[in-house]
Formats: sequence, structure tokens, C-alpha cells
Amino acid sequence: MSRKDLLELLRDELSSLERAREVLQYSYDTCNGIGIKEDYTFDEMDRFEALTSRFARLSDLLIQKIFRLIDQIGLEDSETVRDRINNAEKKGLIESADIFIQIRIVMNDIAHEYHTETLKDIYKKVLELSPCLFDSIKRVKKYCMKYSSI
Repeated sequence: MSRKDLLELLRDELSSLERAREVLQYSYDTCNGIGIKEDYTFDEMDRFEALTSRFARLSDLLIQKIFRLIDQIGLEDSETVRDRINNAEKKGLIESADIFIQIRIVMNDIAHEYHTETLKDIYKKVLELSPCLFDSIKRVKKYCMKYSSI
């Protein structure tokens, strides 16, 4: 794939990222208002389910697509998720590689956990880590401004 094609794909993915951020922000604001508590209504559980799903999707979009594309444009190797996260930290796209490893672990927990007690822990972690995703999106947008065609 040519550099021009990669830049065009990055532009498209950045648009998808912004849409994903908007819906995650909406869910985050809603669930942050509900807060962490012992018992949830069915409506509240639905809202947290939307939050965790949107959190996982946005995280995956950042790590698997955006970070990978930025590495490809910069002609860097990033064969593993850990490589992409470490490269993102070096470029200032994320505050901390350790935080993004936590985000990756929470993504896996979301995909594989069904026990109500564990879900409460996931809700708490997603509320704690979502601001890190929002911050990273701002950093990514700023970083990508150097590609004048985007």
C-alpha cells in the first residue's frame, strides 16, 4: 500500500474514531451520572452494557487500526499489540503504555465476563479508563496534523 493510500485510510479511520468517541462520550456521561453501586435497574445495566461495548470498540479501533496505520506511515514495525502500544507512548499518542495494557486487559474482560459481580468491577474500570481514551484521541488528532493531507 502506498503512503498516499495509507494517509487516505488514516483519514477515514480518524473520522470513524471521532464518531466512536462521540458515542462513548455520551455513554460515559450517562453512566458516570449513574455511578458505581451495589444494584442496578435493568435500564442502568443496559446503559452500562452500551458503555462497555463502546469502550471496547473504541479501544480496538485505536490500538488495532489507528496506531498500526501511524506505524506503517512512519515505516515502523509493530507486529504485536505491545509494540503498537509502546510505539504510541514514544510518539506521545498515549500518556502511558501501562495504562493502555490495562485498557487491553479490560477489553478482554468485557468480551469474556458474564458474572454480575465481576461486571461491576468492569464498569468501574471502564469509568476510570475512559478519560485516558479521550485524552489519547486528542493526542492522535494533534499528531496527525503533521500529515497535511489529512
